[in-house]
Amino acid sequence: MRALRWHGPRDLRLTELIEPSLQPGELRVSVAYCGICGSDLHEYANGPHAIPVESPHPLSQRKAPLTLGHEFCGTVVESAQPGVNVGTPVAIEPEYRCGQCEECRAGRYNLCRHMGFIGLMGDGGMADTAVVPAYAAHVLPEAVSLRQAAVFEPAAVSLHALRRSSLQAGDDCVVFGLGPIGLLLVALLRKCGAGRIVAVDVDAQRLERAGALGASHTVDARQADPVQAVLAATGGRGAAVALEAVGSQATLDGCLRAVRKGGEVMLVGLMGEARFDAFDMVNRELRLSTSVGYRDVFPTLIDWTARGEFDPAAIVTRVVSLEEAVPRGFEALLQDKAQVKVLVTPQAALAEDAA
Repeated sequence: MRALRWHGPRDLRLTELIEPSLQPGELRVSVAYCGICGSDLHEYANGPHAIPVESPHPLSQRKAPLTLGHEFCGTVVESAQPGVNVGTPVAIEPEYRCGQCEECRAGRYNLCRHMGFIGLMGDGGMADTAVVPAYAAHVLPEAVSLRQAAVFEPAAVSLHALRRSSLQAGDDCVVFGLGPIGLLLVALLRKCGAGRIVAVDVDAQRLERAGALGASHTVDARQADPVQAVLAATGGRGAAVALEAVGSQATLDGCLRAVRKGGEVMLVGLMGEARFDAFDMVNRELRLSTSVGYRDVFPTLIDWTARGEFDPAAIVTRVVSLEEAVPRGFEALLQDKAQVKVLVTPQAALAEDAA
């Protein structure tokens, strides 16, 4: 089998490996598509960040070098799990969980004591085949394509964030940052019945995509003050919920200024230290909330997609072969803001530029 292995920053190698044997409770999946995530880009550009280097992850027992890719789907080709048959199409929910810690026992498996991700803390989906724990596999109905299934993971991040928020039907919202997560937030806000949705970015093509996905107002932050635009769109009151999907001080500041009294700022983007005016937050009784990973959202996304009510693949801009993953995937995403979600496929017949 071929696998794209992370050895260090700017050092991804397409390597021939022997397929590992299955352990009880595991599946071998023939990978159809694997998306390149922002986390993958960070690991490629200047990692390691999450990839274990010094000691193995406690659940995967893996450390670098390892196979990247946690946004993937495919078909079961070998099963060591009763009830899961060869030939079953599956989407992978790539969070490791121990099933024994307090959080796992309470159903909050995204907060597992040993939480990690297949494809970051263990071998993932940028390969011909991937071995996964059976609990990570969600069976796909015929109405859901594998191309759509490849985008369920970032969609799960977005939907979990909305479920963590105080969002109510009819609430006016603003999304700062229109990468894959931000665009999916826009689409899911519309699906969840939000009121006016203001989408903020600095790229015209991404703003256009946000409009097509359901944003009622789009704001180019290079040309207009997004806070004033939110106030204008909401009759001067501000957004009920502001979602930060970049991970920068500037966009956090924008969220805090754009939200109404009693409103909420949800941090979805990843950043280090941040500053905020605690007096202002107390005085306006704001909530600052966070979200990590996801739990219990894949079945909902699969159902909505099967019903034709949500199309996660709408954000896909390119499909590239495993051999071209670095130049036409990782490097393209770092250099070309027109690219949003690039899928990598080990199956040559599926590699093509998306419309």
